[in-house]
Amino acid sequence: MIIRPYGDTLDDGSVQLSFTLPVPDGPKGREAARQFTEKLGFSHVDIVHSTPLSDGFSMYVAYGKTATGIDYDTIHVEDATGEKVYTMEEADAAVREHFGRKLVVVGACTGFDAHTVGIDAIMNMKGYNHHFGLERYAGLETYNLGAQVPNDKLIDYALKVNADAILVSQIVTQKDVHIQNLTELIELLQARNLRERFVVCAGGTRIGNKLAVELGFDAGFGKGSYAEHVATFIIDKLIERKQTH
Repeated sequence: MIIRPYGDTLDDGSVQLSFTLPVPDGPKGREAARQFTEKLGFSHVDIVHSTPLSDGFSMYVAYGKTATGIDYDTIHVEDATGEKVYTMEEADAAVREHFGRKLVVVGACTGFDAHTVGIDAIMNMKGYNHHFGLERYAGLETYNLGAQVPNDKLIDYALKVNADAILVSQIVTQKDVHIQNLTELIELLQARNLRERFVVCAGGTRIGNKLAVELGFDAGFGKGSYAEHVATFIIDKLIERKQTH
């Protein structure tokens, strides 16, 4: 099935773009924005809004049309969890059945990133958007270390509490600093022969399962992820490891 964006009529190819340019706002800036949008391959381009940002910088909103479509049926996304996601009660029952003890989960926002919104949404008892966090799970013992935690300190704490899983949240992504920080964590674990000691998961607005796995993590959780997705993956991964050892 070929799909295209649309505005007023299905398949009309209408797209809205917003971007900034290093030029003053005005007729010349709007014309530069229009020509730029056309060079991207859009037709019927109209600059519907512009505003100055600061001296020599301005922002534009453009409408345009594209004939490009995508075959939706060929798209395959590898999520960390499958179709079956445990409810909190199911997760607790699975932990009791397979482990007979609480699973220990340590989480933090590492490096210089001070934004705890991601790790809090997954771990805090109240959770996010009517989805309870991991602290509420009877089968989990959780430690949320907060923000700006050095990678080596996170590993040390995970060892101290005999953790089963480590969760890392990264919100700040300018200049791919999240890639550097996440890569450092995996390298530190490998250098200390601890990579297979923990289930290690990464999460954030710019982090998906594919990227996380490429960086050496067991799984990644991005937009639309809640505590139950993380809990399901951790439990199933630990059950899998238990059955293969």
